[in-house]
Amino acid sequence: MRIDNRANNELRPFEIIRNYTKFSPGSVLVSFGNTKVLCTATVEDKVPPFLRDSGKGWLTAEYCLLPSATPQRNQRESQKGKISGRTHEIQRLIGRALRSIIDLNKIGERTIYIDADVIQADGGTRTAAITGGMVALADAVEFMIRNKMIKSNPIKEYLAAISVGIWQDTPVLDLNYEEDSNSEVDMNVVLTENNNFVEVQGTAEGRPFSNEELDLLLSLAKKGISEIIEKIRK
Repeated sequence: MRIDNRANNELRPFEIIRNYTKFSPGSVLVSFGNTKVLCTATVEDKVPPFLRDSGKGWLTAEYCLLPSATPQRNQRESQKGKISGRTHEIQRLIGRALRSIIDLNKIGERTIYIDADVIQADGGTRTAAITGGMVALADAVEFMIRNKMIKSNPIKEYLAAISVGIWQDTPVLDLNYEEDSNSEVDMNVVLTENNNFVEVQGTAEGRPFSNEELDLLLSLAKKGISEIIEKIRK
């Protein structure tokens, strides 16, 4: 058994609370165990300069680890004067993932902003942000259709993300912080509901891993993501 008494192929208890804040067309509080991320989706009638007069929209993301999200207070990156490489990487990952499942030609020259603010961090914040961002995006799209901003739903399929890894020589699903920080292999997987991969980030933290272990990790990720997407649909 694992540190929190889960089976190796078991997700942490997870919850999705929609309409969490008042002003955003899409707002979701997503929890995976003790990891909690507030994801919002807002829409503006403008696009980056490279898309002007193209008739095509854009989707981008911002990610923030709030100061009190970890046991020791983190300094706000706005106080440092620049965002960290980790934050920049996660923002790009969230944006890439969600752009892969939306037809940006259908939203006109508008930008959808996904903001992911980590309230509490216990491993898997980037995967929780992608999953929560998916629900916030779906709600924002419903808002746009309801208000006659767009004619049809531009979302082609749902997706979700989860972490997997090798901890104490055992492939496990949905790592918490203690498992993640002591894992031999750490991997984040983004997958659509039709089992198409969007991104796989796999790293040997303590030792190299075999092709057989890779297959086991991807199978675990598929199992977990199918359970998450089923809940998203509900």
